[in-house]
Amino acid sequence: MSRSLFVASLLAATACSADPHSATGQPGTGGTTATTAATPFTQTVIADFENPWAMTFLPDGRMLVTEKHGQLLLVAANGASRTEIAKLSVDFEGQGGLMDVVLAPDFAQSKRVYLSWSAAEADGKGVVLARGVLNDAEAGAETLYGIEVLFRATPFVSGSGHYSGRIAFSPDQRFIFFTNGERQKFDPAQDPKATLGKVLRLTLDGKPAPGNPLSKKGFHPAVWSYGHRNLLGIAFDSAGNLWEQEMGPKGGDELNLVLPGRNYGYPKVSNGDHYDGRPIPDHSQGDGFEAPKVWWTPVISPGGLMIYSGNMFPQWKGDAFIGGLSSKSLVRVDLDGTSARKGDQWDMGARIREVEQAPDGSIYVLEDGGQGSQGRMIRLTPSK
Repeated sequence: MSRSLFVASLLAATACSADPHSATGQPGTGGTTATTAATPFTQTVIADFENPWAMTFLPDGRMLVTEKHGQLLLVAANGASRTEIAKLSVDFEGQGGLMDVVLAPDFAQSKRVYLSWSAAEADGKGVVLARGVLNDAEAGAETLYGIEVLFRATPFVSGSGHYSGRIAFSPDQRFIFFTNGERQKFDPAQDPKATLGKVLRLTLDGKPAPGNPLSKKGFHPAVWSYGHRNLLGIAFDSAGNLWEQEMGPKGGDELNLVLPGRNYGYPKVSNGDHYDGRPIPDHSQGDGFEAPKVWWTPVISPGGLMIYSGNMFPQWKGDAFIGGLSSKSLVRVDLDGTSARKGDQWDMGARIREVEQAPDGSIYVLEDGGQGSQGRMIRLTPSK
């Protein structure tokens, strides 16, 4: 979500502080959420990085971490050592850079790793989906090789914001769900020919998946849902429901249940307004658009999204966790089937870019590390 730090240019890399305009909507779904004073977890700093963006765990507890300027790092389970296993040529201006990193469903056999980043080409800038193969046979000499671009957003456009670029695999492990932001261009989110402002469903080779719901209605054949803004988190729950969170404009951050073929409304409707003060109609019953399950005004500026399935925090099993950027918070949302309601919002004292679950059920967060500061990796365990 663009925030006051880049209202004038709409091109800066960070999200801004929460705006004060009042909330409307169904009780319990929107409006202000009070920050929870006490945190029910102990925080242990594991490592620090330069502008980290995403992380994922290997089966043995080691971690892959992306840094915005193009470094992919293999990090020891205790954070004590790291190896740069790839240096990607990315466009890191504004909100761009090396973004998501996710293991292939068959990683144990294939060693494939999927990545996203922003690229600059003659026709503009855009997000791409790529993959490579991890060679870690020799400690200290690990590399990611055979890196190939599988999918390229269309169209590439000017500007350096709202790339999105989050990756999730379907529960049957046959498809990739890939988010493309609307690049701060508004209208592409409703343009059937563009992939911008959309959730896409692709094959594991990056091709439009057969049977996508809008391909016979004149849409780009990869489109699964549309009318989105800046989609910075996507995850499946244990029942196979697909959840996505995105940054609204001036207000109206969203957590959505993503359904095939649905229109989520942006920029025609939103629970926020344009930065120049022009109003956007709120979501309303019967307007023909899919409304968010939860929304925030003042904003949280949602970063990464994780749905918890571990045993270390049994009281939170099945809940969604969202990193808060401008809100400098960790946000928990109660999920109940296809319904959702706000839970806790803990003050973390720093912009939280990413949330991940470790193999042992602990929760890891990555600080954004913007404006020249280090972004720490912090492990959360239950308070004793």
